[in-house]
Amino acid sequence: MAELSTIARPYAVALFAMAQEDKAGLAAWSELVDQFAAVASLEDVHEALTDPRLGDAQRAKLFGELVGSPLPEKARNFVELLVSNGRILLLPQIAEQFDLLKNKLEGSALAEITSAFALDETQVGELVAALEKKFGLKLKPVVTIDPALIGGVRVVVGDQVLDTSVQAQLARMRDTLAA
Repeated sequence: MAELSTIARPYAVALFAMAQEDKAGLAAWSELVDQFAAVASLEDVHEALTDPRLGDAQRAKLFGELVGSPLPEKARNFVELLVSNGRILLLPQIAEQFDLLKNKLEGSALAEITSAFALDETQVGELVAALEKKFGLKLKPVVTIDPALIGGVRVVVGDQVLDTSVQAQLARMRDTLAA
């Protein structure tokens, strides 16, 4: 079976192209797509949208109502397309692909920073500034805490990993000694 991100990519590309041409702007569409993804990822919504007693029109209407705010016509059409193709539950993956396209256009990327200890805003700012020089991109940091790292940080930007944690250094030493 194809990976979900592979199935979601054409929908994200089409939505991204439409969002770039729309007068509402890319930021508004990005926010709306994130809203769609949040709603679609809820377990109760998953159950409701897979109920065989509902038709496509009912599913699209239900989803639109669950989002809360009135949807623009293009957004309604997109939701109806996803429902008719049985892809409405792919919205979290579509949102992820959409964000990747948006970041690429902006010359930015998401930086997943995992630290052994809590970092204050100054430390995060200094770390992000150094990482932006290294990666040559504007980075949007997302910081998490993982005491298992013992010390240091692990940074993931796209498919690149920079691991300066004590845990990683110990693993490298173990591998060297075992060789």
